[in-house]
Amino acid sequence: MAKVFPFRAFRYNPAHAPFEEVLTQPYDKISAAMQDKYYAANAHNLITVEKGRVYPSDGPGNNVYTRAAAAIPEWIRGGIVVQDPAVSFYGYTQEYTVPGANERHTRHGFIGAGQLEEYSAGVIYRHEHTLSGPKADRLELLRHTRMSTGQLFLIYSDAQRRVDALLNEAEKAAAPATEMTDENGVVHRLWVISDAERVKAIQEAMADQKLVIADGHHRYETALNYRNERRTLTGKMIADAPYERAMMTFINTQGAGLTILPTHRVVSKLREFNWSELRRHLEPWFTAESIEFGDGSGKDRARGEFVRKLSAARAKRAIGAYPADKEKRAFYVLTLRDGADLSRLLHNVSPLQRELDVVLLHDGILEPGLGITPQAVKAEANLSYEREAAAALHAVDSGAAQIAFLLNSCDVEEVVKIATAGEVMPQKSTDFYPKLMSGIAMYSVDP
Repeated sequence: MAKVFPFRAFRYNPAHAPFEEVLTQPYDKISAAMQDKYYAANAHNLITVEKGRVYPSDGPGNNVYTRAAAAIPEWIRGGIVVQDPAVSFYGYTQEYTVPGANERHTRHGFIGAGQLEEYSAGVIYRHEHTLSGPKADRLELLRHTRMSTGQLFLIYSDAQRRVDALLNEAEKAAAPATEMTDENGVVHRLWVISDAERVKAIQEAMADQKLVIADGHHRYETALNYRNERRTLTGKMIADAPYERAMMTFINTQGAGLTILPTHRVVSKLREFNWSELRRHLEPWFTAESIEFGDGSGKDRARGEFVRKLSAARAKRAIGAYPADKEKRAFYVLTLRDGADLSRLLHNVSPLQRELDVVLLHDGILEPGLGITPQAVKAEANLSYEREAAAALHAVDSGAAQIAFLLNSCDVEEVVKIATAGEVMPQKSTDFYPKLMSGIAMYSVDP
């Protein structure tokens, strides 16, 4: 049973802190250049908390965590950040254009405080493994600030769209309390939902839902670890303590505007790479359609055709390949042969995993064909990742890579099916777009 609660969010006061100048992307998406831009935008930019600068002179009493801890109460005292007077849910929409397309969508969801559950409870499910490094960093930050500034992104599946209807009512009833456009052209809007009847109806509609973490696995497990620490300190469980919950954005998979982008694979630094040999290895399993090109505009035309054909062959299980090949300049669409026995090719993975293109690539091509083991993948010894297809292809053209593999995006139903079966997907299998803005609402984990 999913337990979702309203809470009194801390939010930036636009009279003193314009939203475009103070909100940030999630910490794990902030590059060094973005960090510099955020610092320059406003003295109260969330970057000080979300991903502060590290200096050579840092020590136990003055470091990225202590500076973050000092910033929040200072902003609250100065009226830069204020707490809402009533417990509320927060309707949250994102209007965006899909990268590489002209499609405009709006994704609808809401922010609430979700009860933290162990995965074994069968209420909240993961679809990825986590790494220890990011969790240690986020835990230390939470210990110091006792404030969650970034959103956990959870999905649920309600064909009746009961919460969506309630959110739609709230959106029509009033102007958004927050509206801003981020650096990617995404328009973020937030509505405060404090009406008791509407709050109760949202809680009741969510009670029978299974929740899957779409984005924020490290932050979720950090919240669990912090909760366990606080339980140990108090010597008991206090059911309604704020650290027993975490701030989450909930999105219905049955609603409009949910987009998953593919993450493409770029291979480099192999001791030997021979495309002809790899083709021979793939021959029993894949057909290979080549789209050849010469110089100039011919390459642009071929690339467009390549991307279209890869997308069109999605249902047949297709993977795009662009090798560095001196003999023949071409893009390739590798399509799984009819009747291919995946239990033989992918014998080490479960039947559910065999349905994923990313698993077909890793276990059917990268490891047996190129010798890139799971250990090498984890160490990123020969494999890097690109969200943009153009960047993956450019890596080959520039000589930085030996081959690029392009993937179609996975379906959200696949994510839910695998997660709720207790399985996880390979790292960087999903890229839910757009990201949830950090600082649009903040949640105190202090009692």
